[in-house]
Amino acid sequence: MKEKKYNAEQLNSIILHRRSIYPYQYEKGKVVPDEIIWQILENANRAPNHKQTEPWRFTVFSGDGLQYFSALQATIYKQHAGNDFDESRYKKLFDYPLMSSHVIVIGMKRNETNKLPEIEEIEATACAVQNMFLSVTAYGLGCYWSTAGITYFEEAKAHFQLTKMDRLLGFFYIGHIMKPPVAISKRRPVQEKVTWIRRSAGNTL
Repeated sequence: MKEKKYNAEQLNSIILHRRSIYPYQYEKGKVVPDEIIWQILENANRAPNHKQTEPWRFTVFSGDGLQYFSALQATIYKQHAGNDFDESRYKKLFDYPLMSSHVIVIGMKRNETNKLPEIEEIEATACAVQNMFLSVTAYGLGCYWSTAGITYFEEAKAHFQLTKMDRLLGFFYIGHIMKPPVAISKRRPVQEKVTWIRRSAGNTL
């Protein structure tokens, strides 16, 4: 079988231009075709995961389902936020889904049979979300992974087929970008975060 060659420069460019694009930056009412959403989810499904547990779970809201989700998360937040209730956050929870084409709930389904550390299942799900980010960027769309609002509310899990042992890891908003960003996201030089060892253990660094 002939080895397939990929365009590394194009991949590098996709990664470089990956950005969080917020729902208020989307073209309201312009819908992303469902087949593109399915391909984004298929790419997420190809994420690395220890022992093939495939812990990621997705609930997709679109069409009239966005209104249901909007009311649902805003209501859960208002009922359970307590003293931490914030009116501006409540409004975002209600408005953001209605500005989007699709909202994908990110869940991690705990697999006890293999007794993996929970962090490995969370890391695998995060890899799946990164695949989604890069796929959305490649399609020229915008997306935003939110972990605010009801993400860490235990009361929210059951609404997305998650049990007490599972994790709700946030909400992934997708839409057509109203005005594509010009600047890339800011990062300090990678050299500041890398230790590179070129000598054997017997030598000093």
